Amino acid sequence: MEHAGYTTLSRQSGLAREMQIVANNIANAATTGFRSEGLIFSEYVKPMERGASLSMGQGNVRNTSFVQGALTQTNGTFDLAIEGDGFFLVQTPGGERLTRSGAFSPSAEGDLVTYDGYRVLDAGGAPIFVPQGADIAISSDGTLSADGNPLGQVGLVRPVEGGEMIREDGVMFRVDAGTEPSDTARVLQGFVENSNVNPIAQIARMIEVQRAYELGQSFLKTEDERIRTAMKSLMT
Repeated sequence: MEHAGYTTLSRQSGLAREMQIVANNIANAATTGFRSEGLIFSEYVKPMERGASLSMGQGNVRNTSFVQGALTQTNGTFDLAIEGDGFFLVQTPGGERLTRSGAFSPSAEGDLVTYDGYRVLDAGGAPIFVPQGADIAISSDGTLSADGNPLGQVGLVRPVEGGEMIREDGVMFRVDAGTEPSDTARVLQGFVENSNVNPIAQIARMIEVQRAYELGQSFLKTEDERIRTAMKSLMT
């Protein structure tokens, strides 16, 4: 295969990855606390003979947007939203994880848990117990009270400076460098944070990627026909 073919294939593979990401964003446009993703393309340029160069593009780096999503009022006692820079801390089988999805509920054992049953942790990393039948109130700093008596504080954390957040699924993130308390975030009880996906922009981007991919396929077909014609001419 000639250089033009390799260059086009590298571009096509990146566009295919971006199409998967855009489709996933659209599918999660209504997922509470979902953070949209994008794809970062890089270019490798190799010098060739006579001053020419060969450019190969790759799209391998995913970029997550942490822009605040819109808040929806649910009036649910255990529905919590974060306003500002911070995350809830939850315990999963793989360890502590960060999330902005605050649609919580009490478990049968009385622990505050996520939709998937993972326990929500307090500022000290311990599970939060919720007594049954009590009047539950959660203040803006995360303090949880039952019938007016403080019981604990919902942990609001952020990655330590320089810590990288690694997405594990739609709403969960891992931070290997550790976390620290978030002083700028506040909790809103009876609200949830919507996905920060812009569906219209994502659909428009999907159309752009699809057209670009089809253009690349058309180029590869034309290039294949050109090579076949040249080979036939050489053989006759």
